Amino acid sequence: MTWLKRMFWTAVVLSFGVAMVVWATWEPDRQLGALVARWAPAPSSFIELDGMQVHIRDIGPRDDPTPIVLLHGMASSLHTYEAWQNALKDKHRVISVDLPGFGLTGPSPQGEYRSEAYTRFVLRLLDSVGVQHVVLGGNALGGEVAWQTALLAPERVRKLILIDSDGYQLSPLSQPIAFQIAGARGLRWVSERILPRSIIESSVRNVYGDPDKVTQERVDRYFELALRVGNRRALFQRMDQSESGAKQHLIRQIKQPTLVLWGARDGMVPVEFSYRFCKDIPNCTLVLFPELGHIPQEEDAVKTLRPVLRFLARN
Repeated sequence: MTWLKRMFWTAVVLSFGVAMVVWATWEPDRQLGALVARWAPAPSSFIELDGMQVHIRDIGPRDDPTPIVLLHGMASSLHTYEAWQNALKDKHRVISVDLPGFGLTGPSPQGEYRSEAYTRFVLRLLDSVGVQHVVLGGNALGGEVAWQTALLAPERVRKLILIDSDGYQLSPLSQPIAFQIAGARGLRWVSERILPRSIIESSVRNVYGDPDKVTQERVDRYFELALRVGNRRALFQRMDQSESGAKQHLIRQIKQPTLVLWGARDGMVPVEFSYRFCKDIPNCTLVLFPELGHIPQEEDAVKTLRPVLRFLARN
């Protein structure tokens, strides 16, 4: 009887402790209006596509015959390319977009986040903005979507820019803590309702080569956009539907001129994969940044843009 009482009170104490943690870290969804006011100033706009109001930034000369389209990584947003767009806009039309499930675009009505769904989305986006041929770039998940789009519609993708791109089999242990929590099915109910800002800050700092470059405003952006209505569940669904490395055998079929940019301090997608991309892709140029991490275009826009400008200038 004494043993049963001890077990009972232990369960009560643990349950109370969990309840207190949930209460202390409870974060309700953020409504779209307030988020748009802060994170979608001009030149942001929204277009209706696939039942969503898709957040895009489309800037630069409209007579550019081959615009640049940039795709962000998982749990990120088009803001990661803000500095690139501002630097390129005088001579190039540059389009960035919040992919379904992320940023201000929010969740897919169909709950579909497989790579095939993203490639179809990109092609419909190009049709919607009246673009036939592009230079297509992407970081991490966005890189995987970019190279798979190049294979699906090679006549529309003239060049590829892959930045710390997904494509080969990844280790789950390399993911930031926020992704590891999201991947734990037993924690889903709790994870949809809590989101300590400290977890987001730790995850953002983890993907920078130099964590001291992470500003509080940047943490605010990742934190608040993660709380956009529906985004937490969408992240879980994307992780459930992800098939890391399932199509890596197709990379050798890429024919487009490809620029591979890589932060050598990337702890999520190992730098060894950069060499694999340029081994598998015949027409490939590799540029490494020894001091940068997983999102080098955001961490140091000036340095990472230099090889991009050289790549764009080639015939």
